[in-house]
Amino acid sequence: MRLLISGGGTGGHIYPALALIEEVKKQEPDSAVLYVGTQRGLENKIVPTAGIDFQTIRIQGFKRSFSFENLKTVYLFLKSTQRAKQIIREFKPDVVVGTGGYVCGAVVYAAARLKIPTFIHEQNSIAGITNKFLSHFVDQIGICFPEAAHEFPKNKVVFTGNPRAQQVVGIKTVNQIQKIGLSSTKPTVLIFGGSRGARRINESTLEALKLFAGKNYQVLFVTGSVHFDKVRSLVKEVPTNVVIKPYIANMPAILPEISCIVGRAGATSLAEITALGIPSVLIPSPYVTHDHQTHNAQSLVNVQAAEMIKENELNGQLLTKVIDKLMGDPALRSKMAKNAKQAGVPDAATRVFNCLQKLIGK
Repeated sequence: MRLLISGGGTGGHIYPALALIEEVKKQEPDSAVLYVGTQRGLENKIVPTAGIDFQTIRIQGFKRSFSFENLKTVYLFLKSTQRAKQIIREFKPDVVVGTGGYVCGAVVYAAARLKIPTFIHEQNSIAGITNKFLSHFVDQIGICFPEAAHEFPKNKVVFTGNPRAQQVVGIKTVNQIQKIGLSSTKPTVLIFGGSRGARRINESTLEALKLFAGKNYQVLFVTGSVHFDKVRSLVKEVPTNVVIKPYIANMPAILPEISCIVGRAGATSLAEITALGIPSVLIPSPYVTHDHQTHNAQSLVNVQAAEMIKENELNGQLLTKVIDKLMGDPALRSKMAKNAKQAGVPDAATRVFNCLQKLIGK
């Protein structure tokens, strides 16, 4: 297979793409893969580091309010579409995949205009503006949440799940918790606000630290690198059952040893949580487009796989109360874990790969 894939801006668009590439290489080792992104997005660092051929186009997103910058956006879109067509003609892909972010808008649109089979993947419960636009031109659309189906042409939608889930399930792990200073025999709560951390989650966890002391569970508090120094400066004494870290380089490797996760409700996080069947306390970011994290979280709350706390209600006492509820009831955690796993799609990457095979007639 010759696969051209595009997606960027955030890890939520990049990691599913990398997981799909891994599956394609596993299924067809001789496959050729080209990733198209931007120089400004995270993909410019992550993709080349993964050893994947990478090219860039220049493009930017639309402003949501009236702005003359949108005239420049239209110009760049038209120009980048021409550049994308040139890349496509040179690479000669069998299929072109978009995983979200405005960069894939020009690439996938160009492929559709060149009559190349096209597939887009929507990770969230509410569709992004780029995927809504592309849905009118592509051949097929993969979704992770049933709630997203109504936003696309019905005849194009297929439920695939998030390829990242399958990648996480395949990670081998042994005593990672012990290596960072925690007991391998005690239930562990992971509090994690994302790679850069989340200020309100950190503040509430700081309030809760003294309440965690003496509990029958231990806490791994990951602040995010940019917040770590400030957090440590505010902590006078760390309870013996709490470890504070700025960042965990290979976060998925420790997840199988986690009893409960407290964190955001981004698509990648939920793919990992459901793939492994981990009970969670979700605190959706209120700063994302269309409040999609709240809708993502609600999908797990609805099937009793997670608890949700709104950020504007979050404080140390409430956080401790909800964690105590879960950690004090193993039967409840077991039920939530089962429900989470049932909500996941552990073979998501294979499902997307099979869709691509059908599109190119294999």
